[in-house]
Amino acid sequence: MAEDGEDLTMRHLNTALAILYAGGLYIFIFLPVAVLVLFSFQDGTLPVPPLHGMTWKWYGEIFADKKLMAALFNSLVVAMVSSAISCLLGFLAAYAFARYKLPASGLQRALIVAPMTVSTLIIGLGLLSMLSRLNVSLSLWTVGIGHVVINLPLCFAIIYASMGGHQVNIERAARDLGAKDWQVMALVTAPMLMPSILAAFFLSVTFSWDEFIIAFLLSRFDVTLPVEIWSMLRSGLDPKTNAIGSVVFLLSVAFIILLELAVFRKSGKSQ
Repeated sequence: MAEDGEDLTMRHLNTALAILYAGGLYIFIFLPVAVLVLFSFQDGTLPVPPLHGMTWKWYGEIFADKKLMAALFNSLVVAMVSSAISCLLGFLAAYAFARYKLPASGLQRALIVAPMTVSTLIIGLGLLSMLSRLNVSLSLWTVGIGHVVINLPLCFAIIYASMGGHQVNIERAARDLGAKDWQVMALVTAPMLMPSILAAFFLSVTFSWDEFIIAFLLSRFDVTLPVEIWSMLRSGLDPKTNAIGSVVFLLSVAFIILLELAVFRKSGKSQ
């Protein structure tokens, strides 16, 4: 009986320690975000303690700021378009490597995922030099190209890891029924891999959404939101930066919820 009591005490102690550890971890992660959101309502000119009342005026100002809203729209467009292209190219590459015997396939796969191991600063500088050599003007298009370069390896890795051997029999059955290769790929393989494709897409959107270095190096007049926020911070602290940061956080949470609803619940039902 004494041993059972000791075991119960140890279980309670381990549970308490686990709760404390998890609580401390979440506080460490989300405390900066909580402070950002709290002081976005600061009724004062500086977003620093102490808190001088609550106001919504900074949110009104950011939504009335045409430059900020244009940068927000630019970020959404670049994130969506570059992520869609990254997913498409990643899916095609994954399909080719999984279904066909290509020469030096191991080396080619390593080359595709290599940008994941390279600093975005190096990638941005390399793209800037190449585009300058080609006399390509910097714009949102060049930012999108840079984001495809850094997101394509991620999309490829996620989709390729999901292409199992059990799908081969379904694809073979579709061919036996008269489907052409492009029909098998578009109407059979892609729907089976849709959870992985959506996961790759939403992760790419998240990375592109708040990417700064490449967006800074490869843009000129039309900039994305991180670059515009950086420009605002150069003139000092401003409650508007906290407000726009809170909006960005809210949109990121929305993307996560969409990922949960579109991917994880769908994959859970299929199992």
